[in-house]
Amino acid sequence: MSGIPAPNRVPGVQGAEMISAGAGLVGPPAVCVEAPVRPVDPRLPAPPEAWSPAQRVVRAVAAPVERFLAVEASSGILLLVAAVFALLWANSPWRDAYEAIWTAPLGVSLGSLSFERDLRWWVNDGLMAIFFFVVGLEIRREIHHGELSELRRAALPLAAALGGMLLPALLYTSLNAGLPSSVGWGVPMATDIAFAVGVLALLGDRVAPSLRILLLSLAVIDDLGAILVIAFFYSDGISFPALALSGLGLLTIPVLQRFGARSPLLYLPGALLAWGGAYASGVHPTIAGVAIGLLTPVTAWLGPTHFVEAAERAASEVRAATERGATDIQGHFGALAEAAREAVSPVERMQHMLHGWVAYLVMPLFAFANAGVALGDADLSGEWRVFAGVFLGLLVGKPLGVLALSRLAAASGIAAVPSGMRWAEVAVVGLVAGIGFTMALFIAQLAFPPGPALETAKLGILAASLCAGVLGYIAGRLILRRPTSPGAARSAAEAERATHA
Repeated sequence: MSGIPAPNRVPGVQGAEMISAGAGLVGPPAVCVEAPVRPVDPRLPAPPEAWSPAQRVVRAVAAPVERFLAVEASSGILLLVAAVFALLWANSPWRDAYEAIWTAPLGVSLGSLSFERDLRWWVNDGLMAIFFFVVGLEIRREIHHGELSELRRAALPLAAALGGMLLPALLYTSLNAGLPSSVGWGVPMATDIAFAVGVLALLGDRVAPSLRILLLSLAVIDDLGAILVIAFFYSDGISFPALALSGLGLLTIPVLQRFGARSPLLYLPGALLAWGGAYASGVHPTIAGVAIGLLTPVTAWLGPTHFVEAAERAASEVRAATERGATDIQGHFGALAEAAREAVSPVERMQHMLHGWVAYLVMPLFAFANAGVALGDADLSGEWRVFAGVFLGLLVGKPLGVLALSRLAAASGIAAVPSGMRWAEVAVVGLVAGIGFTMALFIAQLAFPPGPALETAKLGILAASLCAGVLGYIAGRLILRRPTSPGAARSAAEAERATHA
């Protein structure tokens, strides 16, 4: 690998620096969505073959799109639009067309072998595996050098997340104990990070960086909890031979890493084997996505320092070649491209590569496929306990659980509290965390068979998420103060470091 300096274990961008831009997924996840970056410097001249009138048309069309994507809450807005559109369509005279689209068969065949599922399955079990892969990447990064890298600092979001999962589940179970609908206890445990961050974005500079860090860290742990719930409680009977096949696919990843394989394409066959084996085993295939994310290296090979050195060397070589009159300069760029790729860790590179696809395609498609609740199919009389359990779990259980357990962890000395943070502000985070949406809908699809109970659960999710978002915004306007409290962190990086007992 000529032209590339010796590897240096330089950590990638810290978690606080990534999320200081403020945009978040969802999805994560708790996944961070950065403001889009223009692929070409606008100061450069147009390509020689470009036609100026056509360029002006492209700029006129692209400018509002770029402005929208640069808004912190843009992914949440798109998600909301997809959900509202699905809800309206599913309750219109054309509702049969909505179902016809998502039940349309789609598959592949090779000779006598074929694999065919409906379009909704491909979204829920296929595309959502990419979403969960990004969640796994975020968890891996946070554990390595983020908010979850130190036990005492991670204790507050961990306690908040556990409270926000346990109390909703207990509330739901208390209302549905002994009934077939009790299987839905996992539905109100989830938080939708895209909508939650979107609500905080609407509050602007009232939201202290420490609160944003708390919400994002809480959502990462919440996602991890939901993954474990899905794996252990919402997977079918386990086929161990198929599970071993999935494990074999996962094993190829560290093996390839030991051989120094750097191209993501080399890992794709093993990833597909892990996904297919998980599906055949009865474990939900999205779990394979999380596992692959957790196996992704989190340390940069070269780091930014060596990239700068490679860039300066390549620029000097190109300048010298040009002065000699050489026209073939392509050969000088190979090492530079490789250095640019390895300047950040694979975790960060894959997050950057996939976050836009997840935020602006996968999650809206999931919302469009699953938020189409036919209100006439929901049974608020026969399945009122399902509705009440989901609604109260998200709207009441989430904020109470987040606040109660985080206060208990702080009072016992287990958790370090960010400097300047007030408990009323944590209550706002708890309210916003009651927006369940994406993950709650996902678990509902696994918990209930098609029918009135599923539609009622979906209705409870949508109603609670709407109320939690509105109440969280109102509470934020009333409680959060624009000037930061004395001693409060002024940036996301400070928020990850500044704590008091």
